[in-house]
Amino acid sequence: MALLPNRNKTTPEGKAEKKAAEDDVLMREVDEAVRKDQVENFGKTYGRPLIAVLVIGLLAFGGYLFWQSQQEAAMEATSETMVAALDQLQAGNLDTASETVADLASNGEGAVKGSALMLQAGVAAQAGKNDEAVKLFEQLAAEDDVPSPYRDLARIRAVATQFDDLPSAQVIERLGDMAKPGEPFFGSAAEMVAMAHLDMGDTEKAGALFAQIAKDESVPESLRGRARQMAGMLGVDAIVDIDEVIEQMSGPAPATASGQAPNAGQPAGSPPPQGAQ
Repeated sequence: MALLPNRNKTTPEGKAEKKAAEDDVLMREVDEAVRKDQVENFGKTYGRPLIAVLVIGLLAFGGYLFWQSQQEAAMEATSETMVAALDQLQAGNLDTASETVADLASNGEGAVKGSALMLQAGVAAQAGKNDEAVKLFEQLAAEDDVPSPYRDLARIRAVATQFDDLPSAQVIERLGDMAKPGEPFFGSAAEMVAMAHLDMGDTEKAGALFAQIAKDESVPESLRGRARQMAGMLGVDAIVDIDEVIEQMSGPAPATASGQAPNAGQPAGSPPPQGAQ
């Protein structure tokens, strides 16, 4: 509170104003001193822990950034390795492709390991090394940390690779849970299970399973066609849309020796040429 310049400081009012201004200044000084003391006490009490927390936080954040950069670098290296192996595979260098992913197959994790093992097993099967291929497929099927689609496909490939030598009962045991509509690999698993039932003389189960395959629109058409034929041979109706089946089975009109279809070039309703009855 400041004194007015035209106020007489010797009057009672002036003295009161002067006293109030001095008290105000004093209170401000005391308040500043108290705040300064509080800041000093806070710094002495909590300063070091706060600095330690800040340093730890910065170190943790820096460590996370370093870990993230390492992960990205590892992913890039893995991708480059898989691409190189696929290039070798496409070029026909089977052994080189398998060797390229050997480390990933042994030390990789998750989908990376699944892809590497699947490639190695496929290379072995393509090279005619069925025993080695089956071993790798079964190893992949038993890997708990690999995504289930890899494990399921490996189980199917393992059975398919040794199907001719595998007892029918084992085929049903290994693939029975996958030979159900709605399962990801239903078509492939169900076809082998149905053939196993047929080999064991159970035509009823085989025919019913072939019919399920033929009616499942999620199954590739080539597999559905085979299943439809097998179901028909076993006396099971597997046709849903007869018009569609007729259209698929009907081919182009047979050509004559001249390369034209019979009656080609003749007006509609004309009698067929002689000898074409």
